[in-house]
Amino acid sequence: MEPPSPPATFLLLLLLLSATAAAAAAAANSSVSPPHAISPTAAPSPTRNHSLSPTTSPPAAAAAPAAATSPTASPAAPSTPTTPSAPSSSSSSGLDPKQLQALQSLNIPIPKDPCSPLSAAAAAATACDAGKPFRHLTSLRLANCSPDDVALSFTALKSLSTLQSLAFLNCPVAPVRLPAELAASLRSFSCVHSLRHLTGVWLSRLRNLTDLSVSDVPVNASGLYVILGNIKNLRSLTISRANFTGYLPRHWDLNITHIDLSGNQLKGPIPSSITFLENLQLLNLSSNALAGVIPTEIGNLISLKNLSLGSNSISGSVPESMSAIPGLIHVDLSSNQLNGTIPKFFTEMKSLKYLNLEKNNFHGIMPFNESFIKKLVVFKIGENSNLCYNHTVMSSKVKLGIAPCDKHGLPLSPPPAKGDSSADDSGTSDYSDSDSSDSGKSGHHHGPNKVVLGFAIALSSIVFLIVFLVLLSRCCK
Repeated sequence: MEPPSPPATFLLLLLLLSATAAAAAAAANSSVSPPHAISPTAAPSPTRNHSLSPTTSPPAAAAAPAAATSPTASPAAPSTPTTPSAPSSSSSSGLDPKQLQALQSLNIPIPKDPCSPLSAAAAAATACDAGKPFRHLTSLRLANCSPDDVALSFTALKSLSTLQSLAFLNCPVAPVRLPAELAASLRSFSCVHSLRHLTGVWLSRLRNLTDLSVSDVPVNASGLYVILGNIKNLRSLTISRANFTGYLPRHWDLNITHIDLSGNQLKGPIPSSITFLENLQLLNLSSNALAGVIPTEIGNLISLKNLSLGSNSISGSVPESMSAIPGLIHVDLSSNQLNGTIPKFFTEMKSLKYLNLEKNNFHGIMPFNESFIKKLVVFKIGENSNLCYNHTVMSSKVKLGIAPCDKHGLPLSPPPAKGDSSADDSGTSDYSDSDSSDSGKSGHHHGPNKVVLGFAIALSSIVFLIVFLVLLSRCCK
């Protein structure tokens, strides 16, 4: 066989070199993932946030408080007291025809038998007693109605004088004069965003109430005493967001368990006489214009579970007697002018779940450790400029809104602004994520290694082919 000529050998060599270089480049490109194919660094796992957004008060004194809301605790929605369950229609006759006619005249959509436990009405909820030969209404709730839907006539209401519970929920109809028989029969009255406006005299006529709840309705009265002076057996009082003015009364029924006067314009001090209420479970005086100090005898409220005094102008220190209240669940003292050091007794309250002390003038070293903060559902302590935490017992991962202490127990300088690139890296998350950052660096390091390896293989292949062709041409001569 005749050996190939030198020009043919040279051309063959060029073709082999071109093919090998193309193959090597393709191998190098395939060995490195494109930038958009690299998986992003995993974010750190979420942890409990102890600065949560603004909180609201629980709907009942014994209930645990919720997450939030602003420092102002929202008043609770009124609850209609439980009425005896109506017996089946087989054991008793239907509603008194006079009361049935009265309901129809009020233009209320009602079922054929309002006393049947299986009946469901869109705009009215009813409950009846077990009377014979006819049953009588004991509870009536009107919800989501308008002046065009409901006509509250005095004559019809007079026929409903057996009612013990009457509730208006989102029914902005015109106020009506209640018959004396009905006013005396009621034990529970609720009015939420209804009746357009009320007066203290109108409410004071409900003299046998044990539960009074008025929210989001303007109440025109010269003071609470106008109402409370006539209602002697009140157990639960809610008058919230009612544009109510005046001072807190000095005399209360000792058996009252629920006081919610939040979102009004009450002024003056908190009277020490309020600490005589040993059965009180909820005290919500938030979002008013109260001043003075927290009564030193507040520890006498041994049944208290919810204390909300936020968004007032209360000054002084937190009384030590508060440590004597065993069942406190919710404490909101935010947005006041409280000063002094924060007492350590909060850590000994086993039931405490909500603690808001932000926006005050507390100073010194915060006495809480990380384990105490983590057991709370809500914890807020920020915006106390003279308050700091011990960084030896508190991890920087927990964002408190206050500075760490120096060796003298004073707040250190604030951290660098976010404009600083070094601060940006440390402040993007409450928790560091070293594993994720390491994996990111590793991903950038592996890319160049694969490229270098690909070029090394390609270069070795080219050298091998050149040597092979040179030897082949010599052997064939």
